[in-house]
Amino acid sequence: MSEDLAELAVRSRQRLLLLVTGTSAAILLLVARLAYWQLAPHDGLLAVTDPPAQTIRPRRGAILDRRGSPLAVEIDVYRVSAAPNQIRDPSQTARKLAPLLKRPMEEIWDAIRDPERRYALLATEVPQETAKAIETLGLPGIYLEPQPRRWYPNDALAGHVFGFVNQEGAALYGLEEYYDEELRGRKGVWLTGALEPRFKPPRDGYDLVLTLDRAVQAVVEEHLAAAVERFDATGGDVVVLNPKTGAVLAMASYPPFNPNEYATTPPERWPNPAISVLYEPGSVVKVLTMAAGLQAGVITPDSTYEDEGTIEYGGVEISNWDRRAHGTTSMTRLLELSLNVGAVHIADALGRERFYNFMQRFGLGRLTGVDLAGEVAGILRTPDDPNWYPADLATNSFGQGMATTPLQITVAIAALANDGILMRPYLVDRIMDGERVVRRTRPTAVRRVVSKAVAKAVRKMMISVVDNEVVKARVPGYTVAGKTATAQIPVEGGYDKHSTIASFIGFIPGDDPQLVVLVKLDRPNVHQGAEAAAPVFAEIAEELVQLFDIPPDNVRLALR
Repeated sequence: MSEDLAELAVRSRQRLLLLVTGTSAAILLLVARLAYWQLAPHDGLLAVTDPPAQTIRPRRGAILDRRGSPLAVEIDVYRVSAAPNQIRDPSQTARKLAPLLKRPMEEIWDAIRDPERRYALLATEVPQETAKAIETLGLPGIYLEPQPRRWYPNDALAGHVFGFVNQEGAALYGLEEYYDEELRGRKGVWLTGALEPRFKPPRDGYDLVLTLDRAVQAVVEEHLAAAVERFDATGGDVVVLNPKTGAVLAMASYPPFNPNEYATTPPERWPNPAISVLYEPGSVVKVLTMAAGLQAGVITPDSTYEDEGTIEYGGVEISNWDRRAHGTTSMTRLLELSLNVGAVHIADALGRERFYNFMQRFGLGRLTGVDLAGEVAGILRTPDDPNWYPADLATNSFGQGMATTPLQITVAIAALANDGILMRPYLVDRIMDGERVVRRTRPTAVRRVVSKAVAKAVRKMMISVVDNEVVKARVPGYTVAGKTATAQIPVEGGYDKHSTIASFIGFIPGDDPQLVVLVKLDRPNVHQGAEAAAPVFAEIAEELVQLFDIPPDNVRLALR
């Protein structure tokens, strides 16, 4: 008995020791854990205890025209999928879905008939109306998943201006890329786990209100398309500016681009030709050369020169387009007849340093700073360039041997319509958060290029161009100032002898410009700008003065 009691006592002491040891270990572990919770950084604690955060996608902001009409919006399309192992009657399900998904019933049945299969994708990009109809059917095993998609309700209208947003949500080109940060908003975050749940709501993207008007853009695109067809051109561009602010009122290119169909459009058609495709602007540059000569004082509006029809400069013989000598010629007549020899006389009097300084001040060879992704700067070689030759001074004076975009040359010449001040062009008037204005664009003067008096003198000459020579640019009831160009197209080894780029740029009203319009046609079957581009300008301008409520001269002058 005593031996049994002794053994029992030993076992009791062993159990007590184990209990004390286990309790001590538990206490130590608890103390260590408490110390960790007290001393560990907060971020470390979240990293240990919380699962990965769930993000909530914001809605992309809309793009609206100046009157509030939607031009780009985000809509929900749907992915339709199936869980075949949950479908009781595959034949009946397929029969009901086929007309809605516009797929043969047999295809749908084949995708959902296997009762062991857990997933089958039936359709993507399903419109919201169709998705609602499917939801109404209440079919077991059929699921709808919303997929936000960018949609352009006017299809190709101003398509190049917008760029597009692809299926992965990446914004490419145009306004979509330039203003992507403002449009895409901020993601929301939902944190759940052992700690108290936390929610940071998303912020939807801001809306853009443009300087463009849908009706104005439609008029411009309609006339451009008709002109391309009428003159059998390969393409063309039209840019309309408010010269006093730099606001872009219309920007169109042909062939057009439909951002809803970017995936089936060749990538070379994605960029906006008005800001990304270079061409030699030709004789419209003569008004810039004239303005530079007047500002520098090397000529006056009353100056004359002897036009012999040709001139040799830098080892190159340069001729007038008509191959004729015009004798004693005034500055106004130089522009009226668009004489290359006269432009060379002015550039030579300016000298290379002053000439190129003025061209750069007009913005040639530089980005305009327009709020669109994809702009290129153009090409203007100067004497500092190893590829520059003395003959370049002569050819550059009439717009050959340089390259600009349609927008760049429009902005440069618009400075003359704005009393000599170059403005930065822009398309977004304001950025909105609901009814709140986040940011409004203030017109930005880049610099004064020439004096008000010089700009007025050149405008007067440009009015004479239309009144006396380019009669097809006239708009009944309105004074028009303008200049034509019939530019050669550079090819390997020289210039294309059979094709031209015909253009016309005009101000209306000519004496107090409210609108500047450039019309450019690529390779028209009527080569001259006066015959191809000028009448298109007149057609567009005649409608624009109505849309912008610009009174005719007799009314306007009577109100002064």
